[in-house]
Amino acid sequence: MKLIDLIKKRQSDRTYIDKPVEEDKIKRCLEAARLAPSASNSQPWTFVVVDEAGLKEKVANKTFGPLKSFNKFAPQAAVIVAIVMEKPKLISEVGGRIKKKDYPLIDIGIAAEHFCLQAAEEGLGTCMLGWFDEKAIKQLIGVPKNKNIPLLITIGYTPEGHRTRQKIRKEFDKVVKYNSYN
Repeated sequence: MKLIDLIKKRQSDRTYIDKPVEEDKIKRCLEAARLAPSASNSQPWTFVVVDEAGLKEKVANKTFGPLKSFNKFAPQAAVIVAIVMEKPKLISEVGGRIKKKDYPLIDIGIAAEHFCLQAAEEGLGTCMLGWFDEKAIKQLIGVPKNKNIPLLITIGYTPEGHRTRQKIRKEFDKVVKYNSYN
C-alpha cells in the first residue's frame, strides 16, 4: 500500500468487535513506534501493553470522563497501550527549555502515529485517547508517580463492513503557505 493510501485509511476507530489481536501484529506496531525519530534520539517513551482482560477493562473504565460521556467504546478494544513519557537526553531537555518546546511530547506524538499507521496496515483499528484519569491508570499499571502518560491507544478489530470515513479536513490552500505566512 502506498503511504498516502495508508494515511487515508488510518482513522480514529470507536467501534471494535470481540476478537483478540494477534501478538505478532501488536509487536509490529510497537516496533514501528520504537523506530520513530525523536529529538537528539532521546526515545522518551515506554510502551505499556495492557491486554489482560480484567486489567484492560479497569483501564478502559478510567477513560470515560465526567458522566461517562467520553471514550465509552474503550472497553470494546482488545488492547490498550499506554505511552509513558520518559526523561529525554540532557541536550533535548536543555534545547526544549531554550526554545520553549516540549520535545518529548512531540516525539511521543510521532511514535503514536507510527504505531497507528502500522496498525492500519495490519488491518486493525486504533484511537488515540488524551482524556483519561491518569493518576488512576498509573496506579493500575504500575507507572511511578513522577512519570506522565500523555496518550493511550485503543487497538482492535473493527466490525465487518466498517469503512474508512471520508476525512474532513481544511482545504489545502487554507493550511499551506509558501515562503510567508501572509
